[in-house]
Amino acid sequence: MKHLCILVPDEQTTMSTIACIVGAYQVFGEANTYIGKKGKKAIFKVELVGAKKKDLLDNGVLTIRHHLAIDEVDKTDLIIIPASLIRSYEKATKNNRILIDWIKEQYKQGAEVASMCAGGFMLASTGILHGKTCSTHWALAENFRELYPEVNLQTDKLITDENGIYTNGGAYSFLHLLIYLVEKFYDRQTAIHCAKYFQIDLDRNLQAEFSIFNGHKKHHDDIILKAQHFFEKNYQEKISIEKLSVDLAVGRRNFDRRFIKATSLSPLDYLQRVRVEAAKKKFETTRKTVSEIMFDVGYSDTKAFREVFSRVTGLSPIAYKSKYNKERKLSLV
Repeated sequence: MKHLCILVPDEQTTMSTIACIVGAYQVFGEANTYIGKKGKKAIFKVELVGAKKKDLLDNGVLTIRHHLAIDEVDKTDLIIIPASLIRSYEKATKNNRILIDWIKEQYKQGAEVASMCAGGFMLASTGILHGKTCSTHWALAENFRELYPEVNLQTDKLITDENGIYTNGGAYSFLHLLIYLVEKFYDRQTAIHCAKYFQIDLDRNLQAEFSIFNGHKKHHDDIILKAQHFFEKNYQEKISIEKLSVDLAVGRRNFDRRFIKATSLSPLDYLQRVRVEAAKKKFETTRKTVSEIMFDVGYSDTKAFREVFSRVTGLSPIAYKSKYNKERKLSLV
């Protein structure tokens, strides 16, 4: 039987920390129960593990006691890191530093590791994400990139899987990661059962439709900041990036290079994100047609608009409007 550790930080926690811990414990427990009814042995022995034996998670509302301290675990096969307020090794509390060091050591010994939502910060602080891809909550992307520029952050992705490291996007999307892990370590049928039992959508792989694009502005390139503000103010107009770079007295190749360095997006990608974000708001709050909104946000080619919108959000313009427009939903009742 494999061993699964669900980490229980006793400090720097939130209600999301508790939700991740309880959710993981329930889903893997149900997976073991399901295959047990089929006459198979449980895949994982699931245990809550903390830094020290006597400490516990107590956020003033709920309390969680762990089964074991890390010094009682010689070897584990899978570690699940819940969301937390830990952002870096330097700012972690003593007990959480102990956990970070332990995760790193266990990974070196062959354990696989999964982080949930903001748990990606704790995972990154171990150093084992260096040069690898991960996801986290889209609202934390700017902070994450500042702290861990050596990590390939992909917040559009709901789940990443690379070299025995798994991460997921924000908030309760950790449930999708759990189903993914159940399928990986058990089988498809067990994952389907757990998805039905806990009423979780299967096979969702993007969090893009939930993200709100604000643009990374915590950099020190004033020229690029001017370009960002220009895009956000004039996105409805026909914009020539070549002309903009001339107006800012920067060569086009240098402009593109600086823009990517500052924002992690090319100028064209940034402009597209601004336009798509504006279109999303209009789809959510107005009765305008797809064509009307397309023109409102600076597009004249229906195919191009549909392709960009679908790539950024994971949904077609019509599907997005159907899903998020309140007035349309009320008219269908």
